[in-house]
Amino acid sequence: MVEVKVKKLREGAVLPKRAYQHDAAFDLHSAEEVMLKRGERKSVSTGIAIEMPQNYHAEIRPRSGLAAKHGITILNTPGTVDSGYRGELLIILINHGNEDFLVSKGERIAQIHFSKVDPVTFTEVDELTETERGSKGFGSSGR
Repeated sequence: MVEVKVKKLREGAVLPKRAYQHDAAFDLHSAEEVMLKRGERKSVSTGIAIEMPQNYHAEIRPRSGLAAKHGITILNTPGTVDSGYRGELLIILINHGNEDFLVSKGERIAQIHFSKVDPVTFTEVDELTETERGSKGFGSSGR
């Protein structure tokens, strides 16, 4: 089990929690009421800061229900939270919907998912191994 420490920065802030026992991600809640007009983006407070082990990072991801029902999603998704960050988790929401949207205090606005970070090294080489795909880029599979 991985321990993630959570510090409430605002009264009434909600700790991350799973909707269901075996969910991979934890819901993050708004710590404030925010009006998002059509096409508008705003940073929304969660009212919390976290401390996770050094060999972990977190990704901030959109909630599918907000996207499907209201056109509300997250810019720079997934957002990366490095283990050394100790500031407030802010969620950059954007309203792609047809109507203004009121984010209520306590509303689930995003998800946070934790992953282990493996050490990586880079080795400069003159050639890379050949593959069937090679350097074929975007749309190369015909889809």
